[in-house]
Amino acid sequence: MRDALISEAAEKFGTPLYLYDADVLRDTYRRLRRLLHPRVDVFYSLKANPNVSVSALLRAEGAGAEVCSPAELRTALDAGVAPDDIIYLGPAKDAPQLRACVRAGIHAVVCESLGELALLERIADEAGRTVNAMLRINPAQRAPGSALTMGGKPRQFGIDESEVAEAGGFLRGLRRVHVMGLHAYLGSRFLDHEAIIRNTREVLRLADELAAVLGRPLETVDFGGGFGVAYFDNETDLDEEALTSGLAEAVGPYAAAHPECRLITELGRYLVADAGLYVIRAVSVKDSLGETFVVCDGGTNHHMHAVGIGQLVKRNLPVRLLSPHEDDAPRHLYTVTGPLCTPTDLLAKKISLPRVRPGDLLAIERSGAYGPTASPVHFLGFGAPAEVMVLDGRPQLVRIRDTVEDLLSRQRLVEPVPTPTTTPTSGEIMRRTEIVEALRSSIGAVTGRQDVDLTEDTRLFDDLDLDSTSMLELLVEIEEALDVQVDPDELEVVDLQTVGTLTDLFARRSQTPAATC
Repeated sequence: MRDALISEAAEKFGTPLYLYDADVLRDTYRRLRRLLHPRVDVFYSLKANPNVSVSALLRAEGAGAEVCSPAELRTALDAGVAPDDIIYLGPAKDAPQLRACVRAGIHAVVCESLGELALLERIADEAGRTVNAMLRINPAQRAPGSALTMGGKPRQFGIDESEVAEAGGFLRGLRRVHVMGLHAYLGSRFLDHEAIIRNTREVLRLADELAAVLGRPLETVDFGGGFGVAYFDNETDLDEEALTSGLAEAVGPYAAAHPECRLITELGRYLVADAGLYVIRAVSVKDSLGETFVVCDGGTNHHMHAVGIGQLVKRNLPVRLLSPHEDDAPRHLYTVTGPLCTPTDLLAKKISLPRVRPGDLLAIERSGAYGPTASPVHFLGFGAPAEVMVLDGRPQLVRIRDTVEDLLSRQRLVEPVPTPTTTPTSGEIMRRTEIVEALRSSIGAVTGRQDVDLTEDTRLFDDLDLDSTSMLELLVEIEEALDVQVDPDELEVVDLQTVGTLTDLFARRSQTPAATC
């Protein structure tokens, strides 16, 4: 995308913003579609970027949708994805979510436990409908080569492979839920094509095992995705030719042996990462102890992915300066930060850029996936950024920036009831002083100490060494001095803690409001 077009979008819609290139989205999908086995359907994982316009563009190219929440389901439907091209995942699907899936008539609910299958059975029975389900299976072995392992070890996701083998009777006995497929997602951000091919073979093996447990062929097999994107200097993008050739070898025999089975690969990051830029504006450039900081109007509140979660050493996503500069201009080392009041708001550490000045625009590349939705956009109340798509050469707003009014409109002010405050009368002050004097005299009579220095905070048991017997004697002494009776059954522990609380007790019993000394 040309820098001038990015600057135009920034001037028109403000910064910070996310900018998506529709041409890159289309090219990525079409290139992948040409390389994949023709029997493999591509489902877009909305979690990577749930913008409805991004989803609609990929739907127009032929992608289905993998969704994990009611909002994502609604987004996919609004984007025009056919219900039969939607699957619904997630480890904590409750009854309202399952009912929404049943109403929408989606291709399948991916169930992550036998308990979820039982719940779906009840809901489908209530609706008088038969519902398709796929089992998410957690394989017994791990998937090497993943930046984020999702299976092959204890996880909240899916049903363990060993559990499936023992559940044949339960699965075959379901009346309203038709278990018709398998889903397995073994890991994320694979950059080694051989690891993806091995994992695909493993999932197809699991598919044969599930078919044997069910006693019938599977109708859908989703062998996941996890195709990686190289973000950092020492990483290399996937070898697409080798990947798709190896996948064809893995998938081809299964597809031929199961001509009626729908095969799915679900991709998120791989489809959208390259198409996105995070565009920010430098607010100030400052030096601190030998390091130069570019402080910008957007940071990790919008782009937490740039932090490099899970990395022991900070590595930088690719950053470029958008404002005009000479190609051979001297370069300097900058640390790029955002507006948050935390030292962790660090977008890039000591990167080489041409000279940056306040007001300059910078762009973090490969930012189309896991941007605002994987970031703490409400931190400090900045809200979500604008999102813009360049379609047919023209920047178009596809998400309005949050305003202060947007953020506060969801809140409700509950005002505390004010505590009545009155100025004590001279009579009230005199009465309280009288109680304190009676207390001092009574303590002297009970303890034999005439020089006791009392304050409101003096503790009766700890500071005056009173015990339960001497406390009763003290109460009797005060009652006689003030001619006030205290019912022992009405005494609370809090009344006998300090001089102040005991004074309050006798002030109440004498029907005189307690006042401050």
